[in-house]
Amino acid sequence: MVDTTSPTLYLLKAENSEVFGPVPFSQLTAWATAAQISPLDKISSDQQTWFKAPMVPELGMDWLIELTSEQLYGPTTLGAIQEFVNLGEIHADTNLINAKDGLSTIVSDLPELTMPGSAPVEVAEPEEPRSHPLRTGIRASLQQRIRELEHTLIEERRALDTLEDRYEKLEAMYADLSKQRPT
Repeated sequence: MVDTTSPTLYLLKAENSEVFGPVPFSQLTAWATAAQISPLDKISSDQQTWFKAPMVPELGMDWLIELTSEQLYGPTTLGAIQEFVNLGEIHADTNLINAKDGLSTIVSDLPELTMPGSAPVEVAEPEEPRSHPLRTGIRASLQQRIRELEHTLIEERRALDTLEDRYEKLEAMYADLSKQRPT
């Protein structure tokens, strides 16, 4: 497992393989809280052995966000959920699942979160603006899912076109055979 007491920890971003660090664990926690660590990103203390960020319990990536009845985002932190609320990517009635105990709730039922119109929750910003990962957004994940579904749809249409073409050829062959059959 990742040694969170190590003064040299690293973050590997899943989307572009960019490595950030060495940083102390407190910086990783701040990044996770600010939605800068996605569930697919990895953490290491030696850059040899990498662990997915949600597998580091001390990061608090304990929440799944139910985007649709078939799609979840996470696990992520309450701070990241607050960021998604602030950005309008999720709303007060969005379902959340606590990955530790499996219990469901909605965003507005968590007292740790502030809804729009209330005083915003302060999120720790990294000290050096160029030495931190960009915020991870749910919309980016949804856009990726849309691209995947569009690709699947294109492939399904190609397969359907191929089958329709094959069916027409077989139907023509059947018609030809029916004409040649002696009565």
